[in-house]
Amino acid sequence: MVVDDEALVRSGFQLILGASEDIEVVATASGGDAVDTVRRERPGVVLLDIRMPDVDGLTVLRELRTMPDPPVVAMLTTFDADEYILTALNGGAAGFLLKDTEPEQLPHLVRTLAAGGVVLSPKASRTLLHSHPGTERAVDEDAARVRLLTARERDVLVLVAEGLSNADIGARIHLGAGTVKDHVSAILTKLRVAGRVQAALLAQRAGLLDERLRSEAGG
Repeated sequence: MVVDDEALVRSGFQLILGASEDIEVVATASGGDAVDTVRRERPGVVLLDIRMPDVDGLTVLRELRTMPDPPVVAMLTTFDADEYILTALNGGAAGFLLKDTEPEQLPHLVRTLAAGGVVLSPKASRTLLHSHPGTERAVDEDAARVRLLTARERDVLVLVAEGLSNADIGARIHLGAGTVKDHVSAILTKLRVAGRVQAALLAQRAGLLDERLRSEAGG
């Protein structure tokens, strides 16, 4: 389901996603109709505009999160440093998409969300974190928590931060889905975070993804 105040955006996303055989856009709505439409249509994934004039996306997100078996929600935004994104991610959103995302990438991103992965564009999330810097003490605390992880758990955390689902992580590092699930559960406990998005953001703040990039460059 696509929620946006602009009809052109709604119809554009519906056209692009509906062209995929395995994705059905069950509804589109503006902010004011969003919650009632979700209750009626029960979509698995909701793409939700973060800034709407009638009801803002954060309000809709809060209402959706109170529902039994809520849908996976990713925020739509025009700006890669939108001041509300971090609030939305901490409020239970599974990621965010820029409205100028390449059309051919959209179906893959929706599949990632449906499979339990997170969608955090590396460029956009780095910009976001730099525009909302933590204190030096907070970054040190993040790094200390990451050091509690085993080497395998760190590998899994990096792949979580890259947006992979448990099945994709298992395929990447040759582990069963149940084993990956156990690793993810241990990671969330050790990092003291509520979900995959918060774990991904903490990994980025702690510099874990930068370490991965340096390691790959050196290799």
